[in-house]
Amino acid sequence: MEISDLHRLQTLVLWAAFAVSVVFGLIAQRTHFCTMGAISDIVNMGDWTRMRMWGLAVGVAMIGFHAMAWMGWIDADKTIYATGRVIWLSAMVGGVLFGFGMVLASGCGSKTLVRIGAGSLKSIVVFFVMGFAAFATLRGVLAVLRVNTVDRVAFDIPAGSTVPVWISSGFDLDPALTGLWVALLVGGSLVVWALMGRDFRTGNNLLAGVGLGLVITAMWWVSGRLGFVPEHPETLDAVYLATNTGRMESLTFTAPMAYTLDWIIFYSDASKVLTLGVVTVVGVVVGSWLQALLSRSFRWEGFRSTQDTALHLVGAVCMGVGGVTALGCTVGQGLSGLSTLSLTSMIAVAGIVLGSMGGFRFQMWLLDRE
Repeated sequence: MEISDLHRLQTLVLWAAFAVSVVFGLIAQRTHFCTMGAISDIVNMGDWTRMRMWGLAVGVAMIGFHAMAWMGWIDADKTIYATGRVIWLSAMVGGVLFGFGMVLASGCGSKTLVRIGAGSLKSIVVFFVMGFAAFATLRGVLAVLRVNTVDRVAFDIPAGSTVPVWISSGFDLDPALTGLWVALLVGGSLVVWALMGRDFRTGNNLLAGVGLGLVITAMWWVSGRLGFVPEHPETLDAVYLATNTGRMESLTFTAPMAYTLDWIIFYSDASKVLTLGVVTVVGVVVGSWLQALLSRSFRWEGFRSTQDTALHLVGAVCMGVGGVTALGCTVGQGLSGLSTLSLTSMIAVAGIVLGSMGGFRFQMWLLDRE
């Protein structure tokens, strides 16, 4: 492959990732898909509808990811979720911080982008603060603190930290086939559970679950299949084009917000190039904006009060710090990570749920004070 061909392929990968993320924004805006909203509905009303959306999306993405690995389209071991080191304390602490923050900020990172597209000015503030906090946790002063504290508490699994790899190494089975069977069992159970809901099987609910599950799968294909080059013409190494991690990536939004700010601020620096993370951040906003225009639901929205402003600022900081510490957000760990059946992702998601429960209790305490 010539360098010119490589550049053309990278451009194609970026456009494909942008198109997939636009679809994510469209679906999320149309169906009101929201992980925080799903937990809130259960806590406050006992309504599991939006959690069934989430479960269906995870199940579809899980089956899609491992089906592609079984067919040889992607290498399931080449994601950030498949490393042999399980930083369980980072995943738990980061997850709790993120979950608490998303309650204060009225939604997670993806919901923030969706709301920006629908006219929320306060979500723009959340985006900038969250992106700044994420960057500080990736490479700044908070990164030093993170690396020297919670990241040190971990354990190693030589075979890898995903469930199919444990099983296949323990019983000397084919990892790809094992992954497919486990995905069909776990992911299929989530799909069946979601569809068993009496009032769940409506157009929007199915669109959210099946549609977003396929969006996650499509991003794995774009990154791991379309963007995979077995031999770079200069380095002769295998590369995944346009990724920040150098590995196969699907949708996630905390670190990409930081990369987006970095790209905007240092745009004239030739070393700052577009990546999958940056274009997907923009794509979700564009998709949500298009849907808001089509449905005539675009509305400008600002902060209600000083307290509202303060809570959103604190929530944005918690999400930026927590999302990077946990290696992902409700989409990065909750959808993309769980689709790989990663142990770290399971711990992070548990932390996010616990943190959000704490956030709801804190909000109730504020209401009682008033």
